[in-house]
Amino acid sequence: MKQTTQSRQFSIREMSREFGVTARTLRFYEDKGLVSPVRKGQTRLFSNRDRGRVRMVLQGKRVGFTLDEIKELLDLYELGDAQVPQMKEAVKKFKERIAQLEERRREIDKTIADLTRSCDVVAGMLKEREA
Repeated sequence: MKQTTQSRQFSIREMSREFGVTARTLRFYEDKGLVSPVRKGQTRLFSNRDRGRVRMVLQGKRVGFTLDEIKELLDLYELGDAQVPQMKEAVKKFKERIAQLEERRREIDKTIADLTRSCDVVAGMLKEREA
């Protein structure tokens, strides 16, 4: 019987290849409750839902959320009842993270400016001594 796209299951090898993570990482995500693959003997089979969750985990990690924070956000989607308080909480967390990243960017910009000035000073001193 042919599987539809929605019911297709993916092996741990396919998931690892698709997302560029190790099988160990996927098993760790399973232990943390971030994904729930079906077990057939020793084989783990991941659903489209699991694929979406792994994608969201990796996006969350990329912007600096902890796995616990990511799990909280993923669990909001599981409610499925479109509750406004949960959505407000998600927006609040996103805005907090944006503010943290903007602050970090300001600090990085300041550090780059300081290093550029120092580089210019030292390069000037070097030029004078080589002349």
